[in-house]
Amino acid sequence: MFDYFSLASTAVLLLTLIYSSTFMFSVEKHIYITGGSQGLGFALAKLVARKGAHVSIVARTQSKLDDALKELEVLRQSPDQVFKAFSFSLDTAEESAAALRAASDAHGGHVPDAVFACAGASKPMYLLDMQAEDLTRGMTNGYWVQAWTAFAAAKQMVRENKKGKIILVSSILGYMSFVGYSSYSPAKHALRGLADSLHSELMLYGIDTHIFFPPTMYTPGFDEENKTKPAITRTIESTDKGLTAEQAAVGLLAGIEKGHAHITADILTSFFRASTRGAAPRSNAALDFVGIPLWRRSVDKQVLAHREEHQEYLRKKGFYN
Repeated sequence: MFDYFSLASTAVLLLTLIYSSTFMFSVEKHIYITGGSQGLGFALAKLVARKGAHVSIVARTQSKLDDALKELEVLRQSPDQVFKAFSFSLDTAEESAAALRAASDAHGGHVPDAVFACAGASKPMYLLDMQAEDLTRGMTNGYWVQAWTAFAAAKQMVRENKKGKIILVSSILGYMSFVGYSSYSPAKHALRGLADSLHSELMLYGIDTHIFFPPTMYTPGFDEENKTKPAITRTIESTDKGLTAEQAAVGLLAGIEKGHAHITADILTSFFRASTRGAAPRSNAALDFVGIPLWRRSVDKQVLAHREEHQEYLRKKGFYN
């Protein structure tokens, strides 16, 4: 249905490559990335390492961090580059602050120049299949693990008078949502609210705030999602061509270097950004007046067509007993 988006998405990605620069992520800059052992975070780490930056990555699993560091070493541009990995959970304000402090200590106690909050996870399910903890865990994995990092980074940047950058990672589901994402999409909408608030407030201190809205990304996290993802959710997502983590990382950095507050890397998400951006600064004057009603009608039609099949699914699970 959205095949015509493929060509347009390729064009958007090419434009980001053409217009991106290297001034922010080049030699001597310290880049801090949560969720940095795989997926988008690791793709970003490799990209900025190639540009000559110092890189600190944070994730839960030490073995994955060790493997990531080995790959970063291959990309080293200078013997002076510092690559470090730190194992923290980031679920709490205390853990997030400790992770940032550990990375800062490796650089004379100075806060990083740019903080990328890429950590997170999704567990798509029908709401009726969830337990209460699935909803609370959805907010922790989708919102708090990034919010606490931004919280710590903003405070430390202001204390040091660092004119840095804080980058949050939402999702196309931070602009809209559909069946299967009731534990994930609310967190991504919340991140948008946080980013818009910080974009306004932190300019008081010369700190830039950006938020990225990637489409489907083909990462280990995506494979994990598919273990619980309802069939109807997969059907709706099949029209989204998606991006590799490497493509998404290129689009994200290009958006930052062009100064966009809301960053997209494919045409479909760009349409949603344009139609739901609210008070966020405009990125594309022409596109920002375009809505996306056809997509909404198409999804509603698919969901309604799935109604009988879903009722049978609930009966077999004994939901009505």
